[in-house]
Amino acid sequence: MSERPLTLMAVHAHPDDEASSTGGVLARYAAEGITTVVVTCTDGRCGDGPDGVKPGEPGHDPEAVVAIRRRELETSCATLKVSHLEMLGYHDSGMMGWDSNQAPRAFWAAPVAEAAEKLAALIREYRPDVVVTYDENGGYGHPDHIQVHRVTMAAVALADSPAKVYWSALPQSAMRQVGERMREMGIGLDGPDPADMPPMGWPDEEITAWVDVSAVLDQKFDALAAHASQSDGAFFIGLGRETFAKVMGTECYVRVKDTTGSPDREDDLFTGLR
Repeated sequence: MSERPLTLMAVHAHPDDEASSTGGVLARYAAEGITTVVVTCTDGRCGDGPDGVKPGEPGHDPEAVVAIRRRELETSCATLKVSHLEMLGYHDSGMMGWDSNQAPRAFWAAPVAEAAEKLAALIREYRPDVVVTYDENGGYGHPDHIQVHRVTMAAVALADSPAKVYWSALPQSAMRQVGERMREMGIGLDGPDPADMPPMGWPDEEITAWVDVSAVLDQKFDALAAHASQSDGAFFIGLGRETFAKVMGTECYVRVKDTTGSPDREDDLFTGLR
């Protein structure tokens, strides 16, 4: 067992991603005395402005959005008891195909090697035992999420880090459960029946880590609520705490790098490390 505290590093694209996809493990492991580090790669300037105004619409001030989202991020991280928050300093690239993809300082336009060196410096500094990021498609195809995947995998190699590496994943069974809850609550009834749509998320059998975060769901809910300026998390907050607890009690991950000999299925990202 290592004498230094174990460390989890979660690398994310925008303010609010830390809460939506890894809020549970950040809060759980912080409560267990593990050092937690959130790296947010962009400033979120392409997010919603006051009253939900979108980029390019009258009243959308990117710098004001950046300031608001930074405050929300800090509140979220404090709620999750995150030990260290680091910002890589790139501009939010917006959705795929937007002109902002190629704007100066946009993360999507940044050379991977350049951004990877910045992240590798943080990996060398914090020496994480576990690194969490997104899969090759960034979860859902957002350019900044895809870039986070590329940069994180390159940085882990560049830093020659021995860390276990995981990609966050939504299991298909959980996606079905959310769809069922939506139907029960009368949400989204005008859209296509989820039963008629292709399966969304990762096949359950490919997921290697199923982490129980039920004990810290109030923190995860409150961290999502801290990002009040954004509509992204509004759906989950709108579920209410009771339904949120029923569908969000487990966070799932796919392990893609490991030297500890961990089993194929885990319930703890730190299996083999303590």
